[in-house]
Amino acid sequence: MNSDRQYAVASLLFDYVKSPSLRHLRDPHSVHRLARDIVNAIDRAGSVWSKWEAEREEVANAAAPCWIPIEDLLASLNNLPGPQLTRTDVEQRLRAIWEEPHTSYPNEDLKDGCLTLYLAEKAQGTEMRAIIGMLQEHLEREDERLRREQEERYRKLREEERAKLEQRFLSGADCGWTPINGSAALYCRRNGRTFRIVQGKEKRWTLFRVESIEDEGDLLGLYQGRGDANKALQTIAYANERR
Repeated sequence: MNSDRQYAVASLLFDYVKSPSLRHLRDPHSVHRLARDIVNAIDRAGSVWSKWEAEREEVANAAAPCWIPIEDLLASLNNLPGPQLTRTDVEQRLRAIWEEPHTSYPNEDLKDGCLTLYLAEKAQGTEMRAIIGMLQEHLEREDERLRREQEERYRKLREEERAKLEQRFLSGADCGWTPINGSAALYCRRNGRTFRIVQGKEKRWTLFRVESIEDEGDLLGLYQGRGDANKALQTIAYANERR
């Protein structure tokens, strides 16, 4: 039993460190998942999953996110040490893995790509464990691609929102803080009145009332944070002005 547990833990560590992505190796989510898998491997003797020897458990955990066809995975697992598994054994063990902390169900958007790669490798006679390793690397690359695409969409959305806010300011409408033409200072308009705020060397914010972006303006106050300036502005913007 100790050798089984040692084999399972070693297999998990070998799989983890062969990742080509340093981001993946250092990702807290990935580290938590590895720690969970190691604890599960060590505690296997008391597991309710009595058919799952260390080698089967290691393969199931590796295959869980990879969209391996159940019948093929079942046949491969039954070639490993342990009692005969049924389709239900495999389906429910995978479901239990997906529902554990720091794990999730496979990404539906990546299913077709995984199946295409799987079938191509199967047709060439690649063994199951090698296919799973290849799919893990594929999923890491795809996760990184999706992360970059999401960041790019978020960047574009923020840029579009900033451009709309700047245009709103230039049109004379009330709006929140925004740089104008790439300025270091931020401008806003409240109650038809225009304000500028700029952060100094000591990270404090200086608030001015201005007539236009070319106007130096009148000093209204110095604030520790922009939130403090915004609170003051709620009163200043609606106070009666001197004639």
